[in-house]
Amino acid sequence: MSLSWNEIRRRAVEFADEYSDATYEKGETQSFYNDFFDVFGIKRRQVARYEEHVKKLSGDTGFIDLFWPKTLLVEQKSAGRDLTAAAEQAGEYFDAIRDADKPRFQLVCDFQNWELLDRDTRETWSFTLSELADNIQAFAFMIGREKRVFKDQDPVNIDAAELMGAIHDELEASGYKGHDLEVYLVRLLFMLFADDTGIFETRDMLLDFIEHRTSEDGSDLGSKINDLFHVLNTPGDLRSPHMDEDLARFPYVNGDLFSESLPPAWFTAGMRDTFLEACRFNWSKVSPAIFGSLFQSVMDPAERRKKGAHYTTEKNIMKLIGPLFLDDLRAELDHLKGLKTGKAGRLEAFRRRLGTLTFLDPACGCGNFLIIAYRELRKLEIECLAELRGTDTKEMFGETISEVNVDQFYGIELEEFPARIAEVAMWMIDHIMNVEFGDAFGLILTRIPLTKSPHILNDDALAVDWNDLLPAHQCSYVMGNPPFIGQSYQSKEQREALRQIVDPKRKSAGALDYVTGWFLKAGAYINQDGCKADIAFVSTNSITQGEQVALLWPILFERYKMEIAFGHRTFEWGSEARGKAHVHVVIVGITRRDRERDVKRLFSYENIKAEPEETRHRALTAYLFGVTDGANRYRVIKELRNQISDAPSARMGTKPVTGQHYFFSETEKAQFIAREANSRLLFRPFLGAQEFLYSKNRWILHLANAEPSLLRTMPLVAERISQVREMRARSRKAATRKLAQTPTEYEVNTVPNSPYLVIPEVSSEARDYVPIGWLLPPTIPSNLIHVILDVSTFHFAILTSAIHMAWLRNIGGRLKSDYRYSIGLVYNTFPWPEMDDAAREKIGALGQAVLDARDEFPDATLADLYHPDLMPPALRKAHTALDRAVDRLYRKTPFESERERVEHLFGLYEKMVAPVEAEAKKTPKRRRRKKNEPANEGLRNGPPGQARGLRTEE
Repeated sequence: MSLSWNEIRRRAVEFADEYSDATYEKGETQSFYNDFFDVFGIKRRQVARYEEHVKKLSGDTGFIDLFWPKTLLVEQKSAGRDLTAAAEQAGEYFDAIRDADKPRFQLVCDFQNWELLDRDTRETWSFTLSELADNIQAFAFMIGREKRVFKDQDPVNIDAAELMGAIHDELEASGYKGHDLEVYLVRLLFMLFADDTGIFETRDMLLDFIEHRTSEDGSDLGSKINDLFHVLNTPGDLRSPHMDEDLARFPYVNGDLFSESLPPAWFTAGMRDTFLEACRFNWSKVSPAIFGSLFQSVMDPAERRKKGAHYTTEKNIMKLIGPLFLDDLRAELDHLKGLKTGKAGRLEAFRRRLGTLTFLDPACGCGNFLIIAYRELRKLEIECLAELRGTDTKEMFGETISEVNVDQFYGIELEEFPARIAEVAMWMIDHIMNVEFGDAFGLILTRIPLTKSPHILNDDALAVDWNDLLPAHQCSYVMGNPPFIGQSYQSKEQREALRQIVDPKRKSAGALDYVTGWFLKAGAYINQDGCKADIAFVSTNSITQGEQVALLWPILFERYKMEIAFGHRTFEWGSEARGKAHVHVVIVGITRRDRERDVKRLFSYENIKAEPEETRHRALTAYLFGVTDGANRYRVIKELRNQISDAPSARMGTKPVTGQHYFFSETEKAQFIAREANSRLLFRPFLGAQEFLYSKNRWILHLANAEPSLLRTMPLVAERISQVREMRARSRKAATRKLAQTPTEYEVNTVPNSPYLVIPEVSSEARDYVPIGWLLPPTIPSNLIHVILDVSTFHFAILTSAIHMAWLRNIGGRLKSDYRYSIGLVYNTFPWPEMDDAAREKIGALGQAVLDARDEFPDATLADLYHPDLMPPALRKAHTALDRAVDRLYRKTPFESERERVEHLFGLYEKMVAPVEAEAKKTPKRRRRKKNEPANEGLRNGPPGQARGLRTEE
């Protein structure tokens, strides 16, 4: 049974009285420290050793006066001796200790004077023996209650994950697999944590038991561990009086953690050594939030993308829970602390309300979000009580004084193993916060045996009714990091589950990522009578740009009457796991429209690795930027067939659909012409995005206008024509089979006969500008570049400007993380500026200056010129001048950021399309074309807007 701090203080006073005249190092050290350990209810011989032999780095031999591995090193001197020299000696010993055993704390003492050092935080305490009772909580680590500072990417977390990964791998290799292995590992994790954090009566009880009560060859380790499982699941009054004394010291845990009967695992000497290494590791430094990363580190790497698993740092979790609920609670508490009247009653009501809040993570994984949310809620509770009761009080509070408990937290997780880890990790963070609570008010607060549990449902979150776990009217907040999984990576079952949520009547969910299922299900969940919950999820940034915006957000805005309460624009989401994934994400907070939030918070990043800067707005769009006056916050931008501005039409390049039969490299072309000389008349340069950006050559046979009589004289060309006809005829697509009748024609013919402007469909996200430029006939553009005919340098200048690039980055979609330029979504929706001829001429001249700057480097490719690190100063200067001039066409005051540019453009877009939409509602729908009625001849060679889904030239 753990002693209360009051009892420990009482014992410390007696100890100080007993040794008030102690002075002699050799004669009194051992009895001195045996009794000192007894102050905390610890038998010294069970955890620490005297006269530990070490070989110092200098080669000399030394003896540590008292050594507790991982915890404490003591250098004892006789009264009046120099403690500075003693500290230097202790430091030499510390350097000589192997890393796994290095202690966190160092004590130098001459009986009457004490100097304690925390080597992790460099915090020190200096006091006399008579002052020991007043400083006794500095020794909280003796009972596993040391101060914990959890840091993102802390190496100790990574080391812990790797240790458990090694145990997992060795057990699995021995034949211990599946469900049994998962439960076994979770139990080991709990015991290792309990051994170092005061859950077990004495620190290192587990280490001592494994090290001294099991055989070195590992033959009995499995059975001994199973004995431990049994003991931890058995109340004290039901234990046999003949139970092994060392086993009987372990507490009853409850919580169903150890209730299931498992077969014993079989260990070897090497496996025992691995487990002992884990026992010697200091688990008190490990954040329970690492358990998510731990799970990822032992998963099959091939499964990670399939499950969409990305695990989170505490820093990133705080980015979500802060604006969701924590910042408001913090502001409320700060306000209450400053009240002059009615303070106590208001604080008490606030404290009790903390115990009524409920949290649901419907993709909880290993519980990271629940763990951190619980920790922060307990911190607020402690601060509230400290203000309410006074931090100097020694009053003993009962356990019920802590209103917040783990049963306020709910999670849904598909896999059993992480679901169990989530449950155990919540108990662990509960213990850590009980320690903090007890330290704040001078008591020992424990919740062992466990009486309350978090509610973690092992099931498919998209298939179950969340109300069965937590009725919506009882829920306060929905949060988490659902699996991302792009449309092309979804299984058949995942696509079907998503379709059912989007609309069971539809044939598919379209291009939606899997993560959108959680947004939609959460929207339906909180859109119930009596529900006042708010939502916040992490997602890939694909849901706030490109075609998914128009698929997802109208449902949330219109069907479920939601609005965006806060958002983090794109940043890099890191993981602490082995083989860690880094993805580009957003965080979106959603609330019901009737919640009446006047201010919306937006967090923007200068780059994906930067810290966020917050701005406040009256409303936020689905693209995560603020709206200007008059703009519709619920507006989503959909693909258009025609431009909203007065600008030349853009179209896709040529789409041959000829297999590889009409394509040739430079060498292949030369060899073909050598065999069939007249074929040189039929070859044209054929450039896609890669060829355009990297100045590469590729050739295609262009046969559409060739005389049949000429083709008859070219058997090799005729053979290629035959191969194309056969390839098309075998296609599964009816349209392609029809094209077999005209094998000399391309499916989409874009063959300009004058200079034309081209825009690569896909361009690296690293570039500030998408490289745009001209091509000349007879070059044929592929469908991987977009073509604009009859344009001037003025049009080039607008399209290559920073404001157009901002529209692309925020409205256009992505291919992986690269920019995807869509004619229908980016070009046709872009609001061009209004200007007179003089302004057009000026902008055209600045556009020409950009082209002239490129020409200064004739040997450089466009990829070289627009590389973020290699871009020539002259070219960047020309672009900067152009950007400023184009910005001034839109407004006189400079834009402070890209976000401001997009917000301005969005307002212009709204003004341009709203009247058109209003008029369209008054106009009768166009008559549908009859079955055999010919289509518009202008569409023969492809629509002006790019068809969705085209990715290759074939």
